[in-house]
Amino acid sequence: MTKALEAVKTQDQLPASTEVVIIGGGIVGVTAALVLAERNIPVVLLEKGHIAGEQSSRNLGWIRKTSRHAHDVPLAMAADRLWADMPARIGRQVGYQQAGIMFLARSEQQMAMYDGWLKSVDGLDLDSTLLSPEEIDQRVPGGRGNWLGGIYTASDGRAEPALATSAMAAAAVEKGAVLVQHCAVRTLSTTAGRVSGVVTERGEIRCNQVLLAGGAWSRRFLGNLGVALPTLPLICSVLRTSPMQGPTDIAVGAPDFSFRKHKDGGFIITQRGALDAPICLDHLLIGWRYLEQLKAQRSFLRVKLGRHFFRDLALARSWRSGSVTPFEQVRTMDPQFNPGLNQEALDNLRRAWPVFEQAQVEEAWAGLIDVTPDSNPVIDRIEAIPGLTIATGFSGHGFGTGPAAGQLAADLVTQSTPLIDPTPYRFGRL
Repeated sequence: MTKALEAVKTQDQLPASTEVVIIGGGIVGVTAALVLAERNIPVVLLEKGHIAGEQSSRNLGWIRKTSRHAHDVPLAMAADRLWADMPARIGRQVGYQQAGIMFLARSEQQMAMYDGWLKSVDGLDLDSTLLSPEEIDQRVPGGRGNWLGGIYTASDGRAEPALATSAMAAAAVEKGAVLVQHCAVRTLSTTAGRVSGVVTERGEIRCNQVLLAGGAWSRRFLGNLGVALPTLPLICSVLRTSPMQGPTDIAVGAPDFSFRKHKDGGFIITQRGALDAPICLDHLLIGWRYLEQLKAQRSFLRVKLGRHFFRDLALARSWRSGSVTPFEQVRTMDPQFNPGLNQEALDNLRRAWPVFEQAQVEEAWAGLIDVTPDSNPVIDRIEAIPGLTIATGFSGHGFGTGPAAGQLAADLVTQSTPLIDPTPYRFGRL
């Protein structure tokens, strides 16, 4: 976890009842709490560890429309507007900069992929454009990458994961939301088949609606309720450099590295061409649903059978409301970063832009990503359990759309007019 994560002051006392309970203190759950509080709807958010302690503070901070599935772009466009307005809305900075994102290609195949994506979003009025090698050099000077070309979206941007969710959480509290940290939700209470509350490690809260925004923990929580959500884990390793003079403010993604400027003047860097794929029991249970992804992305995956398998196996998959749950046993999922992958990223980047020879590593961390079979999230009501809505499975690109995803989830919970058409995120598609 990054050292820079801002702590949030919250209360310890649980209310006896509320209208909506949100499970999970990441960016989606926190944004939903903020929206509900702004609408004067009583809401309690419960986080088993601390706010933004997992992937919401460990991601790269990219806010992009580029290379998203075409049906996912409207959510990203809505998020752009919400990010731009966020500082004025909450009275705090979130590190948002609309500095652009560029993806680079070394092969005709990669360029064809970018061209195909551009055609797929032709009707969405984006400012994305293909780049020549000369245009890349103009925007990101000093390179030696011999790029065939790239794609660039000037209206894409970045924010600071160590700031953003914490800032939104503090604002939600000021606007009337109740946030409680270090309090795990064990299960739901139901009456006549529909949600009537949640059972926590500290007691029960009565409510009419529950929003589950539990990230990588959502599959296990739902499995205990008899609801099968397919997600598998991937681990992304990240490093941050000390402040240095870099080539651009644009976030740049190459086939085997990426970098973007950090608010302190350093850079956030990762090996974009590799993720650790720790084997767990779920690979045996639902791995067949990922065969298409595996065919396309096998070269990206560093498959490992190790400690993660046994730690995961030791955690219960079913329990009673009076039992200690996995959410109490593991307050914060804190995977070890892969120093080899981080070094690969830095070596590859230095070959492409020699200015990074001066880079000094300030810190490194890793985050666990929950990936669905189609790499798109689920934001939907669960018909089998009336009163339960879920917003999860963001597959490594949920930070950028987080404010819009949280608002859409709040719309579904309250049966308000949705921010965008939620059809692409329905649970039934999986």
